[in-house]
Amino acid sequence: MQLHLNTYGAYLHVKDAMFDIRRKQPDGAWASASAVAAHKVKSIWLAPGTALSSDAVGLALRHNIDIVFLENNGHPLGRVWHSRLGSTTRIRKCQLEASLDQRAMQWTCTWLAQKLENQAGFIRDLKKHRAQYHNYLTEKIDKIDALRQAILAMQTGMLDETAIGTVHGLEGTAGRLYFETLSYVLPPAWQFNGRSSRPAQDVFNAFLNYAYGVLYARVEKSLMLAGLDPYVGFLHRDDYNYKSLVYDFIEPYRQWADKVVFTLFSGKKVNQSHTTAITGGCTMNPEGKKLLMESYNEYLENDPIRYKGRNRTRATILLLDAHRFAQELLGKNAGETELDITTI
Repeated sequence: MQLHLNTYGAYLHVKDAMFDIRRKQPDGAWASASAVAAHKVKSIWLAPGTALSSDAVGLALRHNIDIVFLENNGHPLGRVWHSRLGSTTRIRKCQLEASLDQRAMQWTCTWLAQKLENQAGFIRDLKKHRAQYHNYLTEKIDKIDALRQAILAMQTGMLDETAIGTVHGLEGTAGRLYFETLSYVLPPAWQFNGRSSRPAQDVFNAFLNYAYGVLYARVEKSLMLAGLDPYVGFLHRDDYNYKSLVYDFIEPYRQWADKVVFTLFSGKKVNQSHTTAITGGCTMNPEGKKLLMESYNEYLENDPIRYKGRNRTRATILLLDAHRFAQELLGKNAGETELDITTI
């Protein structure tokens, strides 16, 4: 399970060798809200305005639980984790070598093509129950499929500056078509004008930004557990303290965030009370974060799908794919470990 503290003033400490969440009552006294055994916890997420004790940090480190500090929009600000590498350093050396040869283009095209396939697949699912939009949705699917084929056609080249610009252009065009489509089929009150962040210009984007931020942290953890360096990416820029591989590897899995958020809005679970207006836009408040994270964690942790002949949770699939990618870089069992991201 994930411990997600988002209520202002919530405090995590240790009591009887268990994590204990406390909240201050109106009379100023502290009261325990819940206690959780350490072996049941996978991650601890802390929103602004929450706190934890050094004993809680120590208990987390001893049980290999990472502690993630989130910004208001859900993006990971930093994390506390044990200092051991997830695997051999040879994986990181091979990762660096791959970033400089043709494999960088191959993996980039694989991840982005799968992302576009998932986007088109989601629109196909929407079309099943929206006959009135059949022609509109079919047109969008065809355009995204064509862009996907254009990305796949670039797999054999080198990822130089020209190729990077072309790939970004194809991906960006697909993204505009995709989010334009999602907005079109949403109830009128929640329709939006494209993607926006820092800050979100609308409630839908506020939810989506937070969901992506949480997914970034999950992807980073999976990469680290697989022995990969989150900072050595392929497509995204090499910049100071920029986790390029996280932004590369996350692309096929963004659909998970999209589906959870879209389902909340289309199912009329969201209202204006779940966000707070800020200068230039809006942000999620604790009630909105609670609504999102309950559905999101259930979708990732407790809603298995068929994967390589077995039922797996999406959280497990993410970790398995990170390990598979690491093994592919090492050249081990290439036929068996070839990346196979389930279309969802």
